[in-house]
Amino acid sequence: MKYYIIAGEASGDLHGSNLIKQIHLQDKQADIRCWGGDKMEAAGATLVKHYRQLAFMGFAEVLMNLRTILNNLSFCKKDIAAFKPDVIVLVDYPGFNLRIAKWAKPLGYKVAYYISPQVWAWKENRVKMMKQCIDLMMVILPFEKDYYKNKWQWHVEYVGHPLVQTIQEFQPCIASFSEKQIVAVLPGSRKQEINVKLPVMLEVSKRFPQYQFIVAMAPGTDESFYQQFVSRYPNVSCVGGLTYELLKTATAALVTSGTATLETALFGVPQVVCYKGSPISYAIAKRLITIKYISLVNLIMDKPVVTELIQHDMNVEAISKELDAILNDKSNIHRIKKDYEELFALLAAGGDASATAAGHISKLLLA
Repeated sequence: MKYYIIAGEASGDLHGSNLIKQIHLQDKQADIRCWGGDKMEAAGATLVKHYRQLAFMGFAEVLMNLRTILNNLSFCKKDIAAFKPDVIVLVDYPGFNLRIAKWAKPLGYKVAYYISPQVWAWKENRVKMMKQCIDLMMVILPFEKDYYKNKWQWHVEYVGHPLVQTIQEFQPCIASFSEKQIVAVLPGSRKQEINVKLPVMLEVSKRFPQYQFIVAMAPGTDESFYQQFVSRYPNVSCVGGLTYELLKTATAALVTSGTATLETALFGVPQVVCYKGSPISYAIAKRLITIKYISLVNLIMDKPVVTELIQHDMNVEAISKELDAILNDKSNIHRIKKDYEELFALLAAGGDASATAAGHISKLLLA
């Protein structure tokens, strides 16, 4: 069978790569073409475009790069038409992937979606179109199955969260990065968000000279880009391609919102969630997004497990205060880790997400 898989971010590359491995196990003749990254290519797919060419974050940034996005959409449609896949598998990345689904379904392609758009947070009106254009929706957050069933009368498949098995199977190649205790700094994967958040996060290191702050560099981003930020701080360094090793050894972490907050929690590391967007993007988002929390940890648990510092609240004083609480307040640390254990159990109940998702895609192909 021929599969066309589209992922547009680093997290999508990770989950897409594990899905590709499972597809190859279940379909020995699988021919897979993808948009994604190094991991998906290494898993056995032909890489068409790297996510570094695709990732634009925020309303203002999307508008500024609209021509590039439209060109990518046009190229993608032509490439799909030339490849003639038996199924198109869309991995997260809704701004792009929902447009592909809307185009593909009327042409007769089978469309599967792995990792649902967060329609429960904003743009709920997209669900009507999604029901029409997506043959198989696979969700990875426990509450999403009931959300779609109860509010939209749409049967979707809960496959568990793919990070659970990834982290369970992880074997570190480095035991330690420093003799000091480590504060991991995860400032995001896109240069535009790193430019905004990392300077504030690093300024906090001055308040904690006894700790080594280590910045996890985004895949494919040159170290020279980070050196302009870290060179002024004596207790700050960078590592690339070793984020999980870093989290395995960290005492605490400063993490931007997104998948990284969940990865940090599944490694059991107390964290402060730091988010700041461009003023225009934040002003628009504040009016449109209706959820109580921005971190996946708090969303899934439906309570404030970890502190979220958003926009103007993300400043040196506030981060320093919250970091001190997860480094030195034993009762706070115990509470967070207990909640993390409940979170892990909740997500692990779904089983091997990648294998389950590949199985559902196989059934769709036979339908």
